[in-house]
Amino acid sequence: MVLVLDATESFRRNAVRQDMHRVRKAVFVDRLGWRVPVVDGEYEIDEYDEEGAVYLVALDRATGGHLASVRLLPSTRPHILGDFYESLCRDGAPRGLDVWEISRLCATPDLPRDKELRARHKISTALIEYALLHGITRYTCVLNVSWLPTLLAPGWPCEPLGVPKTIAGETLGAFSISMSAATLQAFLGRWGGAFPVLEFPDRKVA
Repeated sequence: MVLVLDATESFRRNAVRQDMHRVRKAVFVDRLGWRVPVVDGEYEIDEYDEEGAVYLVALDRATGGHLASVRLLPSTRPHILGDFYESLCRDGAPRGLDVWEISRLCATPDLPRDKELRARHKISTALIEYALLHGITRYTCVLNVSWLPTLLAPGWPCEPLGVPKTIAGETLGAFSISMSAATLQAFLGRWGGAFPVLEFPDRKVA
């Protein structure tokens, strides 16, 4: 299942959010060496993990454990591309009620490869479903261009927002991913799988 959470409830009172922030620390701080805030030496939490943030978290149905997750930020509020990397966009960072940003996409370290791929597939499906449910026509993201094949692998309609630049030793690019019913049909036609996949804390969608 893929659970939809928001930041209105403190992570200290939500076990799923705690697991997600713990995994984010293991991936982005311990493995990738990012210099980002760490709370209590255990949780990666930054200034964007506040009101307005939405999380899609793929959970193991048997154990309830974290498999993969992603953070969504509305472009009408502070977000990473608009605040720090607008120079990567030739026409400025896209903003609007129908434009949201993807960030902190990660999977639990050391999952078996097949389990990790299934979890990422569920997150990809959930991103499309969430977009269709909430009138999102595109997602934006900033990433090291070495990860571009991973971004393109699901078959999403993706286009660069500008020319990549080297910033702090990394070659970074900004990208836009179109979301529509056609995106969903193409994705499921290529990868199969169940739809819908989202579950909300107070009601089940699937």
